[in-house]
Amino acid sequence: MMKEDMIKNLTAKNDKYACALSEKIISESKETDEWYEFFDDFASLLDYPKSLVRNRVLYILAANAQWDADNHFDGIISDFLKHITDEKPITARQCIKTLAQVGMAKPGYIPMILSAFQDADLSKYKDSMRPLIEKDMAETERILTDFLCKTQG
Repeated sequence: MMKEDMIKNLTAKNDKYACALSEKIISESKETDEWYEFFDDFASLLDYPKSLVRNRVLYILAANAQWDADNHFDGIISDFLKHITDEKPITARQCIKTLAQVGMAKPGYIPMILSAFQDADLSKYKDSMRPLIEKDMAETERILTDFLCKTQG
């Protein structure tokens, strides 16, 4: 698939197709670095107006963090972390969940991730969503803290 087509298809109006494509990319990215060459193209979609696209891209980038020998993530980590408080609570939750994968692939980011959790202002979310987001943060924090203990112990 041509790079331009891939980006167009990830942002396509046909959500079913775009979702299937992103699942394929995520799945393959867990096993191989074949999609890593498109890292910057995926990153360019982090602030896409449609939250479904942002959700997909967060997962794609997280799946490719393990292949990031060139440290492309350094250039986007701040933008990535902004989505902890995305305007859409579902996207915020997706971001928080992907950060466990990012942190385990790039342990140097763990202090930054945990700090971003502590600084996150969740007051804009409805009372029905805020506890879910807090629970996601606590779970990701636990995963990352356990990971650090295992790797440093």
